[in-house]
Amino acid sequence: MLDIFKDLVNWVSGPTVLFTVTTVGLLLAFRFTAVWSRTSAKVFFVVLAVFYVASMWDPNFFLIVAKPDNIPITGVIFLVFFFTWYAMHQGIENDRRREAGEAPHEKKEGYKVWVWPDLVYTEMLAMVLLSIVLLVWSILLAAPLEQPANPADSPNPSKAPWYFLGLQEMLVYFDPWLAGVVFPTLIIVGLMAIPYIDTNPKGNGYFTFRERKVEIVIFLYGFLILWSLLVISGTFLRGPNWNFFGPYEYWDVHRVEPLLNVNVSDFFWVKLLSQPLPSGGFFAALLREWLGLILVGAYVFVLPVVMSWPREKLPKGFRWLSLRKYYEKMGPARYYIGISLFLMMMSLPIKMYLRWAFNLKYIVAFPEIFFNI
Repeated sequence: MLDIFKDLVNWVSGPTVLFTVTTVGLLLAFRFTAVWSRTSAKVFFVVLAVFYVASMWDPNFFLIVAKPDNIPITGVIFLVFFFTWYAMHQGIENDRRREAGEAPHEKKEGYKVWVWPDLVYTEMLAMVLLSIVLLVWSILLAAPLEQPANPADSPNPSKAPWYFLGLQEMLVYFDPWLAGVVFPTLIIVGLMAIPYIDTNPKGNGYFTFRERKVEIVIFLYGFLILWSLLVISGTFLRGPNWNFFGPYEYWDVHRVEPLLNVNVSDFFWVKLLSQPLPSGGFFAALLREWLGLILVGAYVFVLPVVMSWPREKLPKGFRWLSLRKYYEKMGPARYYIGISLFLMMMSLPIKMYLRWAFNLKYIVAFPEIFFNI
């Protein structure tokens, strides 16, 4: 029975299943807000803690999780879960209070305290406790220092620091210029642009969920699924040769998983037309990648325009794409900037599923000029 449970957990930890389950679970949590109640949260945290402690008896799980440089990541996971719950619980509680005609927690006088002595005293206690924790930590856990760098003996797997593992994971699905330069820039610029794109006055001075559902769902999906989950996967599930391993699997350095790299041009010319890829110069390269260029252009330039149309102008099966109300509320400039950033964010899960389902590496591939999408 225990082996069946471990096999099930290892299967769920596979990239396709894990990404799908966490995405669906997060969307269901936003749909059924009762899961953010105190009782549900207590059950969830208890189950998570029991699972973590009981799994430490497995030697493979212990070998990875108990590494000195992975222990802080475990703490970060629990903290992310806790503060996400706490924020959502407070927002939903404020929605309930406003529906009952009461002021939100932030507006209550009893909710506020003096900087001196209340805040300063609390910060001093936190400083003392944190200093004790760091002192005990440094004594009990050895520093995760390795041997001097040796280009003839690289570690396997060779990983970036944990805060860059999300970017390293994106390198599996995108070219380095996209995953390492363009996307980080768009993340920073997008976060800076949020106050100028989203001018909804509701929620100013207090935290609410009902009045800002779309904004909160998009942000938490990007933070929890498209960033935190990638960091967790890169830390605990990516093993030798950058293969995926379940939490209870042994990291076998000799394990080889054959993976094909297929581009859109390969699907069109080789598989569909049974023809060799065009070659011979610049125009041959354009001919080879014409379908990928059209797909990327339609996604980046045409789709935002189509999504701004009224529902009546779209075919019945695609009317859910209409964002006309946001176009009218935000205006053309803010709408097109916001939807472009949103589509860039959604290109990551789209590319991930295409990679897992069809081994698709690039939609547009110009190795002649090192330009791949």
